[in-house]
Amino acid sequence: MTSRISRIAIASATAAGLAIGAAACSSGSGSTSAGSSSPAPVATSDAPSAPASASAMADQPFGPACATVPASGAGSFDGMSKDPVATAASNNPALSTLVAAVKAAGLVDTLNSAQNITVFAPDNAAFAKIPKATLAKVLADKAMLTKILTYHVVGQKLTPAQLASGTYPTLEKQSLATAGSGDAYKVNSTANIVCGNVQTANANVEIIDTVLMPPS
Repeated sequence: MTSRISRIAIASATAAGLAIGAAACSSGSGSTSAGSSSPAPVATSDAPSAPASASAMADQPFGPACATVPASGAGSFDGMSKDPVATAASNNPALSTLVAAVKAAGLVDTLNSAQNITVFAPDNAAFAKIPKATLAKVLADKAMLTKILTYHVVGQKLTPAQLASGTYPTLEKQSLATAGSGDAYKVNSTANIVCGNVQTANANVEIIDTVLMPPS
């Protein structure tokens, strides 16, 4: 009988010891007690900052000739954005020959009143590539001049993404094609966009270095 009582006592003591040990292990792992001074872990990240969005970049003018645009005044990017396209072009010194051609063709009101268009605008250097006698003949022929100038106008606002690869109908009723990437784009494989995505009140302007000729 005494031996049986001793065995029961030993078993009880062992069970109590296991219970105390388990409680101690539970207290030292996982969660902390209310009185614990251990700081909570802080999440860290080595990921780089997100780059500027593509849409934000697409809103900016691009190309080497953009550096020649006045920094302020009516001919600046900000000034041009407030006027319709023919008026805006008249304030940009690099487009004076184009403006004279638009006036000779009687297209000022047509361009200023159009909505959501893209104008591929040859700069003065583009017109200088044409022999003077030929240019004088074109400027004197209103029908031919109108045909050439309206071939430079697309009836929708083209974004840089659309310039990467596309064919677009013009007001002259024939199509032109664009291709490129980054800040280097061509029109009909002959003209380079030297200052693109210039905003006016009613149009996107892509300044080009060669006058485009209609296919026929």
